[in-house]
Amino acid sequence: MRELLELLEQDARRPVSELAPILKKSEYEVEQDIKKLEKDKVILAYNTLIDWEKFGDDHVTAMIEVNLTPEREVGFDAIAERIYRFDEVRTVYLMSGSFDLMVIIEGKSLREVANFVAKRLSTIDGVTATRSHFMLKPYKKDGVIIHDEERDRRLVVSP
Repeated sequence: MRELLELLEQDARRPVSELAPILKKSEYEVEQDIKKLEKDKVILAYNTLIDWEKFGDDHVTAMIEVNLTPEREVGFDAIAERIYRFDEVRTVYLMSGSFDLMVIIEGKSLREVANFVAKRLSTIDGVTATRSHFMLKPYKKDGVIIHDEERDRRLVVSP
C-alpha cells in the first residue's frame, strides 16, 4: 500500500492501468486498494498545484506564527480548530520551538491578510501573540519546483 500511496502522491492523475503493472496487481485490486484508503481516510483529498501568478491571479500568502495559552483538558486543539475553520486559513500546524502554531493564510491583498490577523485571528481567546511573514516568491512547493525553466547552467569559459 505504501508504494501505491507514494505513486499517487507524485501524480494523483496516473491511471489505474499504469499503476497496476508497477504494483504487480490487477487493475481491480488497485481500484479496491484506493477505495479502501479513501474510506479509511488515509487518502484525504486530491489536489492540483497551480501557478496562480502565471494564470494572472495575484494573491498574498502569509505564514503567521501564533503563540497560545493552552486550554485545560484540550490543550491547543480547541483553539487550532477555531483557527482552521476560517476560509482564509489554508494550513495549520502545531509546532515545537518558539511559537505554537504555524498558520498559512491566503488573501487578495496585504491589507486583507493584515485585517484578518488583526481583527479575527489575534482576538481569539488564548492567542497571546502573532508574527506575520509574507511570502515574496515561491521556489518549490510540495516537491514541485516552481518556474523551472530549462537553461544552461554551465559557467562561461572565455580565453
